[in-house]
Amino acid sequence: MRQYVNSSEFKITGLILPLGIVFAVGLGWLTAINGVIVPAILIALIFIIPLIAISFISPKKGVIVLIGYCFFYALFAREVGSIPYGLAIDGLLIITWLGVLFHNSLSVNQRDLKNDLCTLSLIWFVYNFLQLANPAGASPMGWFQESRSSAFYWFMAVPLFTILFNKRKDLDIFLIIIIGISVLAALNGVRQLYVGFTPGEQAFLSGPGGVTHMLWGKLRVFSFYGDAAQFGSSQAHVGLIALILALGPFEKWKRILFAIAACILLYGMLISGTRGAFFVLAIGTVITLVLTKNVKALAAGSVFALLVFCFLKFTTIGNTNYEIYRFRSALDPTDASLSVRFQNQSILRDYLSTRPFGGGVGSIGFFAHEYNSGKFLTAIPPDSYWVKIWASYGIVGLIVWLGIMMFIIGKSCGIVWNIKDKRLKTKLMALTAGAAGIVCCSYGNEIINIMPSSIIVYGSWAIVFLGSKLDRQVDGKSYI
Repeated sequence: MRQYVNSSEFKITGLILPLGIVFAVGLGWLTAINGVIVPAILIALIFIIPLIAISFISPKKGVIVLIGYCFFYALFAREVGSIPYGLAIDGLLIITWLGVLFHNSLSVNQRDLKNDLCTLSLIWFVYNFLQLANPAGASPMGWFQESRSSAFYWFMAVPLFTILFNKRKDLDIFLIIIIGISVLAALNGVRQLYVGFTPGEQAFLSGPGGVTHMLWGKLRVFSFYGDAAQFGSSQAHVGLIALILALGPFEKWKRILFAIAACILLYGMLISGTRGAFFVLAIGTVITLVLTKNVKALAAGSVFALLVFCFLKFTTIGNTNYEIYRFRSALDPTDASLSVRFQNQSILRDYLSTRPFGGGVGSIGFFAHEYNSGKFLTAIPPDSYWVKIWASYGIVGLIVWLGIMMFIIGKSCGIVWNIKDKRLKTKLMALTAGAAGIVCCSYGNEIINIMPSSIIVYGSWAIVFLGSKLDRQVDGKSYI
C-alpha cells in the first residue's frame, strides 16, 4: 500500500538537520568566546525547566526541591563552576511563590500568616531595606548581594513554609529530608577522609580553601557543603535533632534508625574539626532538658553535660586524636584564633562607636571585597555572624536582630511547652533545640546566614509556630 507523506511534515522534518547544524555551530562559537559557561548553562536549563514546572504544578514539591538544592549547590559550584548557583535559590523561592499565588486548587489560610514570626520577618526585611540610606555609603550592589541571604531568604521562606508545611505529615517529610540528606553528607565526608577527593575538591584544597581546611596535615572535612564550619555545625544541628527523636515515644525500629543516624551525624561533626559545633550541642541540650518537664531527666542530663564539659576543659585525655583535640580547643580561652577574633572586635568597637547604624550591608565579609573594596571594614574578617550584623547594621541593628532571635527562641519554647501530643512535642522540641543551637553557634561562625543551615532554621521556626494548630489536628496522618 502506497503511503503519502504530509507536505508540511516533510518541510518540518527537512528543517531539523540544517537547524541542528546552525545551533551546533552557534553553540561552538559562543563556547569559544565565553568558555564552558555556555554549555554549562544549557545543561543547567535541562534541570531548571522541570523544576519550574514542578513548582507551579505542586508548590509543596517546589519547597522540597529548594531544601534539597540548598544542600547541594556548593557541590555544583565546586565540581562544575562558572555559574552563580546561589542565584538559583532566589529563583526557586520566587517561582514557588508564583506557584502558590497562581495555583488553582491551593487554599491559603491567611490567619496562619498573621503570626509573630511572619511579622518579625517583615520587620527585619524592612529594616534591611532602610539600610540603603545608611550614611556610611556602602555600595548598593553590595547591599543587594548580602541582603539576599541576610533578609530576603528569611522573608520569603518563612511564610512559604507556613502556607505549605502546615500538617503533621509535612513536618515528618521535613524531618526525613534533612536527616536523610545530612546522613548522605556525613558518608560523603567519610569518603573524603579515607578514600580521596574529586577533581573539584582537590582544586578547592589546592587554592585558598586549603589554608583553612588542611591544618598541620589534617583534613577538615567539608563534604558537599561550602566549608568545614558549615558542614560541622549542620551535622551537629541535625545530629541533635536525630538524637532527640531517638529518645522519643516512637516505635522501637524508628528509634534505632534515628540513633544510627545521630551517631553517623555526630561523627561527621567530629571529622569536620569545627569547634563551634560544640555550642550547637550544648545550647540545644539545655533547651531540650528544660522542655522535657522531667526533673529526673533534667538532673541526669545536667550531670552528664557537666562531666563532658569537665572532660574537655580540664583533661588532656584523647588529645592524640586530632578530632577530639580540635573540639577541645573550643573551650581554650588562650587559643590563638580566639585571640585574633577579640583583637578584630576591639578594632571594630572603636570604628563603630560613632556609627550606630554600622558601615552598611555588604561592607564586611565576602561581598565587601568585590563591591566595597578600599573601605575600612573590608579588611577585617567578621568570623562571627553576630559580629557581621554589628558591623553592617550597627549597635541598633544588632539589638534589633538579637531581640528578634531571643523572642523567636522564647516563643518557640513556649509553644512546645504547651503541646499535649507527646510525639508532636518531641519533634517540635528537636526543631526548637536545633534552631536555637544554630543561632548561638553563629556567634563563633557565620552559620545561620549560609545554606543549608538557613533553610533548615527558617523551616523549623515556621513549623514550630504552627505547633498549636498541629496539636489540634486529628487526621492522624504521619510518617514518623
